[in-house]
Amino acid sequence: MRSRWTGAALLLALPLVAACAQQGDFGRPAPTAWNSLIDAAGTLAARERAEAASLFPFTEDERALRDRAWRFLMPARERGVFEAALDNLTRARVLPVGWRVSDPSAYYEAITAGPFRSPISRYRRLSDDLVADGRLIPAFAETASRVVRADLTRLQSLPFITTLDDRDVRSAAMRVAENRCLIAWVRLETGARSASYRYALEHLLVAAPEEEAVASERALAFLDSRRTLLGPLLPADAEARCGLVPPGPGETVLVRKG
Repeated sequence: MRSRWTGAALLLALPLVAACAQQGDFGRPAPTAWNSLIDAAGTLAARERAEAASLFPFTEDERALRDRAWRFLMPARERGVFEAALDNLTRARVLPVGWRVSDPSAYYEAITAGPFRSPISRYRRLSDDLVADGRLIPAFAETASRVVRADLTRLQSLPFITTLDDRDVRSAAMRVAENRCLIAWVRLETGARSASYRYALEHLLVAAPEEEAVASERALAFLDSRRTLLGPLLPADAEARCGLVPPGPGETVLVRKG
């Protein structure tokens, strides 16, 4: 299965790289016909894997939610052009989430690779990334909260609308699950990013102690404090119920993630 997805990614990688050259809002690629095609392909691929994927058009908040999620669904480290293409295909759900293994050491290895004048620059890069992540979380959490409330209204209205057919009801349910699993995915990835940043800080401190480490430690605390905004959005077991992590005893996976 993985070889089939990787083969598809090989065909898509080169034009995707060109499409990602211009940056749009929230650091994600600027809207292009190619990126729209990638997102549409991701919806179809997710449906083929029996994941939650609705064909309903996105509301303004749902679109903003996906825009604001982009940074957190892409690795924090620099990537080669091909690896970046694969990461974007994963973000768009063309590739399943499960194929990409989280590696806490990857960020540290990326920021320390190659020559550099002073370790202080590495600490500053770490602090900048931490603060940038932390500053984006409140806007994502606010948008996610509006989406969750709108989804509740959507579900509560279903029994009172008699003109809906089974396809409409299923699409509504799939969109709700899709939105919730996206929020759960971001919550999971912000935790993984925090772990990667902490790994980098600890190893920098051992390899090259500098006073700049204090600022990085404060930036890490800032990020972790902002991450608490994501906790109340969904139940604690949402990541497991979405198939993003192995379920605990007695938990049920509602959505399979590749």
